[in-house]
Amino acid sequence: MGANELLADLTALGRNPDGGYTRLAWDDATMTLREWFAGAAADLGLEVTEDGNGNQVAWWRAAGQANRALLLGSHLDSVPDGGPLDGPLGVASALAALAGLKASGWAPSRPIAVANFSDEEGGRFGVACLGSRLATGAITRDAALALRDDEGSSLGEVMAARGHDPRAAGVASWLDDIEYYIELHIEQGRWLAPHQAAVGVASAIWPHGRYRFDFCGQGNHAGATAMADRRDPMLAYAATVLAARELAVDRVENRPQFGPPADSRRLDRMGDGSSFGPVGARATFGRVQVSPGSTNSIPSRVTAWLDARADAEPALEALVAGIVARAQWAAAGDGTTVTVRAESTSGAVEFDHQLRHRIAGLLDAPVLPTGAGHDAGILAAKLPTAMLFVRNPTGVSHAPEESAAPEDIEAGVDALTKVVEELG
Repeated sequence: MGANELLADLTALGRNPDGGYTRLAWDDATMTLREWFAGAAADLGLEVTEDGNGNQVAWWRAAGQANRALLLGSHLDSVPDGGPLDGPLGVASALAALAGLKASGWAPSRPIAVANFSDEEGGRFGVACLGSRLATGAITRDAALALRDDEGSSLGEVMAARGHDPRAAGVASWLDDIEYYIELHIEQGRWLAPHQAAVGVASAIWPHGRYRFDFCGQGNHAGATAMADRRDPMLAYAATVLAARELAVDRVENRPQFGPPADSRRLDRMGDGSSFGPVGARATFGRVQVSPGSTNSIPSRVTAWLDARADAEPALEALVAGIVARAQWAAAGDGTTVTVRAESTSGAVEFDHQLRHRIAGLLDAPVLPTGAGHDAGILAAKLPTAMLFVRNPTGVSHAPEESAAPEDIEAGVDALTKVVEELG
């Protein structure tokens, strides 16, 4: 049972005509994937359990194991039109590593478990790592169950419709039995290929957050309303998108306040001129809803979601503050309004130093940070965690072009197997 073979089983599940994957929490594709996970784990003789949050955990237990468990795994859901490996690679590699160890006759000194965490991407209800956040108490049950998808259905309603009791959601007692968590993941970005390394070890996760912007104006007729008489919220939204790009490129620091551009014909650089470069900050408006959504109508509301990340928490706070200030300035100039609220935020995560250095030395692998969030980042607040990355030659993730060579996938399984033998 190799990782490439396991991944091949998933090729058709949730696949879109363009080759991307849409596997949102609790949808038909994800429910089929849950069945696949349970079946693959059962084929290995693992005991499959599920907590009230929808997190599946497959256990390899044996008599006489006194130590707490080693947890492996990742997730099986995706962003809309995502790639084939973000999440599934970690689950398939963990199962493949245990299959190889079982076949070799290796006997662990502690229980080994493989997790399929629910709704890591947050593509349906807007909060990333929802399953691990619930399990660790990083989000309350009531707050999570009240989250709604684009169709207006709450998480609680969706879980109940799938036969899961939403009242069982919340802090998971099984995490108290875990000593370490190791997550293998496809590289997101392109660092390993130029450095000729198939596998890397994570050092840290950047602080990041998702923020909702509601721009409100006056809906009106596109043909009958003079340009000077409009209160069009799309204009402030567009200005905010451009400002987000600019402020993420330019380091925003040592400035007491953020105001309008010095020249209204262009965006002021608003900084000291130094660049974040490829490692400093990210600002992305990747989702927008326009109401009423009519081609011949001026919008009355534009709702957009900002994903913001930076290499340090003060830099992230300055970046978001600058974007909000620009949005407020643009809206005021157009006679519209804007309100902003954070839907989810995560501080910087430094993976356990002793554990990550132990693994990097074991594998003779490079250590690199990541700008992407993961369940490992949530679990790091509760127990020692570490991550392995498998080389992504394109550097593309969250898109159909996401890839890894079959031999690199096997190299990832081999690396994970060594880690299990070391810690298990």
